[in-house]
Amino acid sequence: MTQDELKLAVAQAAISYVVEGEIVGVGTGSTANFFIDELAKIKHKIKAAVASSEATAARLRGHGIEVLDLNDVTSMPVYIDGADEITASGAMIKGGGAALTREKIVASVAKQFICIADGSKLVEKLGGFPLPVEVIPMARESVIRALNDIAGDARLRMKDGQALITDNGNVIVDVHGLQIEDPQELERKINNIVGVVTVGLFAQQGANVCLLGTPDGVKTLTF
Repeated sequence: MTQDELKLAVAQAAISYVVEGEIVGVGTGSTANFFIDELAKIKHKIKAAVASSEATAARLRGHGIEVLDLNDVTSMPVYIDGADEITASGAMIKGGGAALTREKIVASVAKQFICIADGSKLVEKLGGFPLPVEVIPMARESVIRALNDIAGDARLRMKDGQALITDNGNVIVDVHGLQIEDPQELERKINNIVGVVTVGLFAQQGANVCLLGTPDGVKTLTF
């Protein structure tokens, strides 16, 4: 099976976690896009959606799905999103699509986080994928120095020759070459750096369920 076929399989499997008549939180990225397309097929059964990025909101609206501001939502049964890496304990690296802050906010409101990923994303130890950190622009260089002191090789993420700007107006610094022994501790440490908005470690609050696409079918990991 191709990677896209695996992503489609987990997106289809995630539909069973959508609660009829309720609001669903929706993540950002290529796997989440497959889920949005599947969600459109049952849009008459849901109340609305909350998006973790402007791109996701646009795709949802393109399918005729109402998108609510999170400030207008008091409860949400489920948040469904992909991951760049996930461990057997449910800790994740997210933020390859630069939406890590909004993803973490929306996930924090949902009762359950359902991670959807192809089998290549399951790792023994996080850090093979560069760890994204969203940073206030004026603190860019001081945060890079602090990250280099505690973690490793921190680099400003570029796009088309310029610093990539998030939906929140911030920049992304990616930390390369990590072997993360204690994801929760590193998450706390990086979040405490002045100028950091958030780090793409989802370990203190990881996934509740991971639907993992494999050539042998979708496997369900529960944490």
